[in-house]
Formats: sequence, C-alpha cells, structure tokens
Amino acid sequence: MFARLRSALLAAAFAAGTAVSAASAQTAEHTNSIGMRFVPVAAGSFTIGSPDSDREADADEKPAHRVTISKPFLLGKFEVTQAQWQAVMGSSPYEQSSGARSNPYFDLPGMAERVRKPDNPVTVSWNEAQQFLQRLNEKEGHKRYRLPTEAEWEYAARAGTTTAYSFGNDRGQLGRYAWFGEDFATGSPHPVGAKLPNPWGLHDVHGNVWEWVQDNYGRYDAAAATDPKGPASGSGKVVRGGSWHVTAGGWRSAHRKEYAADYRGISIGFRVLMEAQ
Repeated sequence: MFARLRSALLAAAFAAGTAVSAASAQTAEHTNSIGMRFVPVAAGSFTIGSPDSDREADADEKPAHRVTISKPFLLGKFEVTQAQWQAVMGSSPYEQSSGARSNPYFDLPGMAERVRKPDNPVTVSWNEAQQFLQRLNEKEGHKRYRLPTEAEWEYAARAGTTTAYSFGNDRGQLGRYAWFGEDFATGSPHPVGAKLPNPWGLHDVHGNVWEWVQDNYGRYDAAAATDPKGPASGSGKVVRGGSWHVTAGGWRSAHRKEYAADYRGISIGFRVLMEAQ
C-alpha cells in the first residue's frame, strides 16, 4: 500500500512540475517496449551557458541567460545503443546506405570492431537519428519521442547544478563520470552506463559520445526565454556533452559544438526525449 501511495505522489509531483530528487527520479523510471529506460525531469528554470568569469568558456556559450522549461519530460537514462538501434531499424547503421557523410576515421585499423559493440552508443548523423525517432514512434504507437532541445539537454545535464560539470568544478573527478581523453589508435565509445550518473540519474552526459540535440546552431540572446528552440534555420545542428576522444575538449555542461546534419562521426550519438502525457 505504501508503495502504491508513493508512486501516486511521485506521479502527481511530476505532472505538476514539482522538482524531484535523484532518488525519486530513479524510482519513477519508465521503460519502453525495447527496454529503453527514461528518467522523469520536472519543469523548472535554470541559467544556460557560461558566465563571463569562466575562462574556459567559448564565445558561443555566452551570454548566460535565464531559461524556463515549462513542461516536464522524460529523458533517456543512457545514450541510444547499437542493439536498440538494430531493434528499431532492423539493421546496423554501418551496414546500410543512409546518405550519411561518414567520418574517415571509421577506416582506421580496428576501429570498426571497437565501435560496433551492442552496448556501445550508436554513432549516427542527425538525419539518421530522425529516422530512428520516426520508426520508434511508429513502433510505440504515438508521437512522443524526439531529440531534446539544446535548453532541455543542458537543463537535464546540469541536474540543478551551476558548476562547470554536473559533479562540481573539479576536472580531476571527470574520469569517474566520463569516458574521455582517448586516441584514435586504441580508443572508441564504451558501453553506456559504466560511469557514475549525474544527480538526476542520467549517465554519460559528459563524454562517451557527443549527443545531437534538435536545434539549429546559433548564437545566444541575452534575454530570458521559455522553451527556446534555437534559430529557425542554420548551417548545422548542435551537439553536446563531449566525447571519448582527446580532441573533444567539451565535457563541461555548457559547451556546444556545430556539425552538419548529414555528418556521421565515430563520436556522435544521441539520447531520446519522451514527451510527458
């Protein structure tokens, strides 16, 4: 009876947009038909970007400004894996002609074997991610799956923190939370969920693979915003979170980078957002 009451209270808090703790988020997880696990994220406000005092920040992380996320949502606990891609699409993205413009590093000795493990995050283009989302929506019989917006991604990655990383400002702790700093000779993405999660139970928001978000790339505006969706058009899409490779350099919560929508790298994947009913 207590368990049922706790579940009802959590559902009510989530529907009302009340902040939930990491422990509550873990209790209220949702799992879909192919085993993808989703963590609920309550509505709220936060400061996106980096302050002028941050010496590591790039110009496109500024100006920091206030953003309100007006609706709760569910976000993938992990990055989408190769096995999940195959369950939805029926084949590996590396064995089909998808029109993606691939990174030449795929052809390095041993890279194909290291990249294509079932529990590794899938590495695909933004366009391919959209194809997956369309198929997943059809499979589940609704239209609630999509990529997070850039603001939703940073809000969830920060998980209520205001520090450089979701675990604080100490770069020395990064290895506990992220796969990072590897080279092309021996490195690659790693199985999802092997590192510590952020305070809201999300794994690999720092490192492993960059994550596509829905938005076109563009500079920030200083004005406060509610549910921003980025510019209406642009030359490329935004990726977040940094990757396993030493050149990524962008493992901080605010860091952002631009890639063309048809570009498939060996270090760019994605995480699925599920809209709340």
